[in-house]
Amino acid sequence: MGNLAGEGENGSLRLDFDARLRLEFRGAKVTTDAGLLAVRELDEALGLTEMAGAMIRDGRTGRNIRHDLTGLLRQSVYARLAGYEDVNDQELLLHDPAMRAVIGKRALERNAASPQTVSRFETEILASDENIAVLSSINHAWVGKAMRVTGAKRIILDMDSSESPVHGDQEGSAYNGHFCSRCYHPLFVFNQFGDCEGAHLRSGNVHSADGWRDLLEPIVDRYKHTGKKLYFRGDAAFASPDIYEYLEDKGILYAIRIPANDVLYEGIDHLMTRPVGRPPAKPRVIYHDFSYRAGSWDRSRRIIAKLEWHQGELFPRVGFVVTNLSRVAKNVVRFYNQRGLCEQRIKEGKGALSWTRLSCTRYMANQVRLALFVLAYNLGNFLWRLALPAKISHWSLSSVQLKLIKIGAKVVSHARRTVFQMAEVAVPGELFAEVLAHIRSLAAAPT
Repeated sequence: MGNLAGEGENGSLRLDFDARLRLEFRGAKVTTDAGLLAVRELDEALGLTEMAGAMIRDGRTGRNIRHDLTGLLRQSVYARLAGYEDVNDQELLLHDPAMRAVIGKRALERNAASPQTVSRFETEILASDENIAVLSSINHAWVGKAMRVTGAKRIILDMDSSESPVHGDQEGSAYNGHFCSRCYHPLFVFNQFGDCEGAHLRSGNVHSADGWRDLLEPIVDRYKHTGKKLYFRGDAAFASPDIYEYLEDKGILYAIRIPANDVLYEGIDHLMTRPVGRPPAKPRVIYHDFSYRAGSWDRSRRIIAKLEWHQGELFPRVGFVVTNLSRVAKNVVRFYNQRGLCEQRIKEGKGALSWTRLSCTRYMANQVRLALFVLAYNLGNFLWRLALPAKISHWSLSSVQLKLIKIGAKVVSHARRTVFQMAEVAVPGELFAEVLAHIRSLAAAPT
């Protein structure tokens, strides 16, 4: 059997983005973030931050600019993916060899950017009106590259809102009675592969569906000429005739939970009699569909009802879904229930990346922070779904962060190269080599 892809002399692994770097697995036990080297390899294969850096508008005019925008973007995004959610944490990365290696090919010869430099980059350069729009365009471009590699024929879009509590007087935050906290109330769209297609920061007291069109429309437009079939799922907060009409006009199939009312219950009145006989331990489930038109609707639409008769309960548990899908009722409900993955992705963003840490005073600065967290989340999700071998494909984003990215390494510098002697704990050398091989296969795919 020949050498694994990327193997160099003495069993070391080479990296395509910088031929001077070698990875050797010697079992050294030191704590850094050497797994970021795999993230950087994925970044290079898909051409993500190099493209993004060219899109950002640079208003700096001084002659002593040491850090280019691409390197600063990498440092901001990679730090968040490694669990450093605050700019102050950049002090820990200033001399870190892994961070210095991934910023740029010459970065090993100097320190990473200081916390002050990163802060100016995030709160001044990126917080301009132009660059806030650019950050959204960058995320669209990144997801587009990942989806072209994926080759999916259909795209399922899940929209949901979330709570980002604040602990100060952040501009635009407000008390939200549903969450019982002072917060921001961001809106997210994910696809079925877990990529965050887009996110908007909003004031804490807005309705869950507020601004849905501003977020959804650019995503739909991006897929318009790809030939992919679009689907949409949303909870009862998105049960609005404006949304139905928009989706129908765009040819998008949807399943949206709809709040119950007396007229809907009339449509299942014949099913509300408890079944005769001793109820089984397992709930009895009944599906039914019928046509319904609310007073504010321009047409009748298909409603799917699900009734669950549970042992020891006098009345059934009932839920309604409005849809333009032609599937049998049971399959429509199954399709809708899969939107729970969207809620799981939001939890991962909160847990692994702490993307609720929107602690800047200015609203626009917090918009930038959320956008950078989304880029970090997507970079981690691309690594998870495009590069992990089958044996660890069940890992969550938190597992990827803790077991793959947070690998310890001893760094040995030679005249012509730098060697990272990686600690073999959760990820042995053979497994890391598989990750790099998967990434190299992506580099050969059209993006």
